[in-house]
Amino acid sequence: MTASTMLHVRIDEGLKESGNAVLDAIGLSAADAVRLLYHRLVAEQGFPLELKVPNAKTRAAMAEAEEILANRRARFATSDALIASLETPGQE
Repeated sequence: MTASTMLHVRIDEGLKESGNAVLDAIGLSAADAVRLLYHRLVAEQGFPLELKVPNAKTRAAMAEAEEILANRRARFATSDALIASLETPGQE
């Protein structure tokens, strides 16, 4: 295991609270976000992509995926049903 070190940052309290609310919506802690930032900085040798709060459609898909995993059930009963949904215009 590699040694770890502390990073202390001063930040406006309101900004911290607002930022933590966004991170909560994404599913990250402040510490997770800082670690992720540093990993991406090193990997890309520059400032990484931006992360955004998922929109309603994405949140619904994420909830469905979590439900599927929790209930150990598939969205479609058969592979034919899956393929049919992909081939039907306007289906998502």
